[in-house]
Amino acid sequence: MGVAQQTIKELTDVSLDDSIRIIRSAFGKVAGELGITLENAPVFPAFVTREKLDEMKARGAVFFGLFSNGSQVGVVALEKEASGEYYMKRLAVLPEYWHGGLGRNLVDHVIDYARKLGIKKIHIAMVNEQAVLKSWYRGMGFRETAIKKFAHLPFSVCFMEMDIV
Repeated sequence: MGVAQQTIKELTDVSLDDSIRIIRSAFGKVAGELGITLENAPVFPAFVTREKLDEMKARGAVFFGLFSNGSQVGVVALEKEASGEYYMKRLAVLPEYWHGGLGRNLVDHVIDYARKLGIKKIHIAMVNEQAVLKSWYRGMGFRETAIKKFAHLPFSVCFMEMDIV
């Protein structure tokens, strides 16, 4: 079996449909493992809609897709919040491609993109109970800044950041 050809490119509005499928699949696996449902966490990415991604784009989020042999298998977004902080969001790789370095490739791409724009720090928010994922982010240089429990969510949210200067 040959080596897969991988590319990462910015996504347009018309190319977000595959991203929805990828986000739902990747976050859906997590939701199933942690008992997260549409009823107890309707804002969780496993339940993302086209309207939600369109809202992110309207706020200025930039989406990138990772393609393997021409098919999209991963997605990530970078969005500037009202606070002025930049958040990496919706990082997702199809579960059958997990642990192959593709998520890292997407994170590296966002970091490079942000550096070119002069952004000095990237933030993330994740399910705190995902210890393996938190460790993965730490291994890339993210550091934990806060853990918050929100009344409307069945999990705690871990906030992390990385200096990229």
